[in-house]
Amino acid sequence: MQRRELGPAYPSNRETGRRTRLRIFGYAVFSLWRSLPPICWVHREPTLSRPVVGPARDPHFHPEVRLGYLRRSRAPLLTAIALGETWWYSLFDSSLGRQERERKSRGRVVTMVETSRSAAVAPCSRPMTRILAGRFDAWLSLCLLRSCFFWRVNSESPVLYLILQHCLGDKKGRMRIKNKHRKSSAFGCNAGSRCSCLAVWSLVGFILMIHFFTHIHQDDEEDVLVQLSHLSDIRELEEVEEVTFHFSPPRDRRSPRALKRKGPRKPPTVIDEFLDESSEVHAFFFPNRKTTFGPTKEGNNSMYFYPGRLWLDTDGNPIQAHGGGLLYDDRTETYYWYGENKDGPTYHAHRKSAARVDIIGVSCYSSKDLWMWTNEGIVLPGVETNVTHDLHKSNVLERPKVIYNDKTDQYVMWMHIDDANYTKAAVGVAVSDSPTGPFTYLYSMRPHGCESRDMTIFKDDDGKAFVIYSSEDNSELHIGPLTDDYLNVTRVMRRILVGRHREAPALFKHQGIYYMITSGCTGWAPNKALAHAAESIMGPWETMGNPCVGGNRVLRLTTFFSQSTFVAPLPGLPGSFVFMADRWNPSELKDSRYLWLPLTVGGLADEPLEYNFGFPHWSRVSIYWHKRWRLPEGWRTD
Repeated sequence: MQRRELGPAYPSNRETGRRTRLRIFGYAVFSLWRSLPPICWVHREPTLSRPVVGPARDPHFHPEVRLGYLRRSRAPLLTAIALGETWWYSLFDSSLGRQERERKSRGRVVTMVETSRSAAVAPCSRPMTRILAGRFDAWLSLCLLRSCFFWRVNSESPVLYLILQHCLGDKKGRMRIKNKHRKSSAFGCNAGSRCSCLAVWSLVGFILMIHFFTHIHQDDEEDVLVQLSHLSDIRELEEVEEVTFHFSPPRDRRSPRALKRKGPRKPPTVIDEFLDESSEVHAFFFPNRKTTFGPTKEGNNSMYFYPGRLWLDTDGNPIQAHGGGLLYDDRTETYYWYGENKDGPTYHAHRKSAARVDIIGVSCYSSKDLWMWTNEGIVLPGVETNVTHDLHKSNVLERPKVIYNDKTDQYVMWMHIDDANYTKAAVGVAVSDSPTGPFTYLYSMRPHGCESRDMTIFKDDDGKAFVIYSSEDNSELHIGPLTDDYLNVTRVMRRILVGRHREAPALFKHQGIYYMITSGCTGWAPNKALAHAAESIMGPWETMGNPCVGGNRVLRLTTFFSQSTFVAPLPGLPGSFVFMADRWNPSELKDSRYLWLPLTVGGLADEPLEYNFGFPHWSRVSIYWHKRWRLPEGWRTD
């Protein structure tokens, strides 16, 4: 029975038999590649009916031409496939020789496929027609691949044979083509099995490369989507919100005779009215309890922050954590907020002394979402009887901060310890095995032998911790590393911002740059904040200007009538933070309010550097004013 041929007769020579099989295999790979959905390509091919195989019939079939299209389209997966096709094409092109290339260029095509396509395929520029043609190419290519694979793999590679059986669906293994004559092929192999194995393993490597590039492409797409979602999340927080308020001028309370004799007084400033509990300005910035917010407030479960209003905990009581900071505990996946408990009467120790409250202790609150806080109690209480103790109620405890030591498995608290006249100027240290205490007070000291008042501690990415404190009558800041157990300071210390009279430091880090927010030294009165930055935490530090954005001029020059205490990162939003500040009420310190506002790092600095009069290469810091805001949905990491 005469065999039906799919094209020109195959050579009867045994050497060219293997060459023909390899050529069929190459054509199958090419046809599979051509069967990919054409809608992925950016090039619109001309309207013509092209053959299935044969680079001379279709100039766009050439892999290098197609590779150029795909590189312009920035499609990593298709580019990887085109690279593999280019390699296969060069391999076969060099092995078949010049005579074979001429025979291909003269139109050696599969007659049956050409006939089917010419009858069913309209202009190839139509997407649906090209997809249908691609499916037919894929079917034919699978048939050719099955024939090529089972030529040799069936008998000599049982494991790979089973894999191919499962992938190609030939469970009975009926398609077996034996080759009894093993002579050198077009690739110079000594046996047909070597060529078959080379082809199979080359295809396996090609498929792995495609998978690798696909995985990278998916990761890139996910990164882009995450970045876009981050941009949409923080766009609302970066909106500039302007505020206007008008107050009637204060009335002179003197008698008409005194007013006539001494003349009108100099009008008080806005800050003076802010500190006067009987003024209209004071009542505006310290609204009554009707405006409180929190989880127990009826109809207020929308997770919105209201800066300046009373903030209630889960028990319905005002949160008492002033001058504090946050700690995120990885083991419990919980945030802990430590701060001063000032829930006591405000008084003056003597006529010219500042307003104060007896030491009650350090309060701790826990939360999973930074909005709903549960009172964990006083983790470091004051001392009632021992007058010589640093924590005696007549002394001063301010700005407690807690960090976790991975080496000692302890929670370490540092705080400002002082006497009623602020002459002690020291730091205190306490430790605990649990974030909810109780903390054991160890001692107080003057770090590096210097005065220390407003202070904070910072734990770097490598586990090293640093203390930053205001010293030399608050005229400069000192910074130095802590020991490995976080219980003391080392001998290394640097003086920064000398002569600038800055206090209330709040340190944070972003993309290898250290940033810090500081306040001026004006007691309980608010003043303008400044942002600073450095490439090394030990300095030199450069001042970047006022970070406050929005509100109005008065709010920006007074840090929205508050003072910095801490900056907390939002792990799911790189470059976004929460600026924590206190709005002090010296007439009744327990009624002091909290201002939590969005802080972002990004954009160009708008003020030159202080010392070299150039503009910094790092990004500016912006604190945005909002009367009401909430954290974006993507602020947490999964």
